[in-house]
Amino acid sequence: MSNIQNLDPEKLLRTAEILKTIAHPIRLKVIEILFGHQELTVSELKDYIDEELEQSLLSHHLIKLKQKGILKSTKKGLNVHYSLVDKNISSIFECLLSCKLIYK
Repeated sequence: MSNIQNLDPEKLLRTAEILKTIAHPIRLKVIEILFGHQELTVSELKDYIDEELEQSLLSHHLIKLKQKGILKSTKKGLNVHYSLVDKNISSIFECLLSCKLIYK
């Protein structure tokens, strides 16, 4: 817990921004999927998440994650490939899944 106590206000603000950004089931799923892959297109991500999910909605979530620096994208031909900027963000899953607040 000492790391939390030593965070300066700017780091606390950035942490809050990241947590707000990823606080959506689709965005969390994107992070989980991309952890296991180098990069994926929107279509490939859509197939992993839910075939019923509209591609435009998924693209909206990907744009938000990219704007906050969680994802990066590379254009290859006609496709945009997304990947995690830092795969360490996936450790948030381990932390949350071990937290008693999740399983009340």
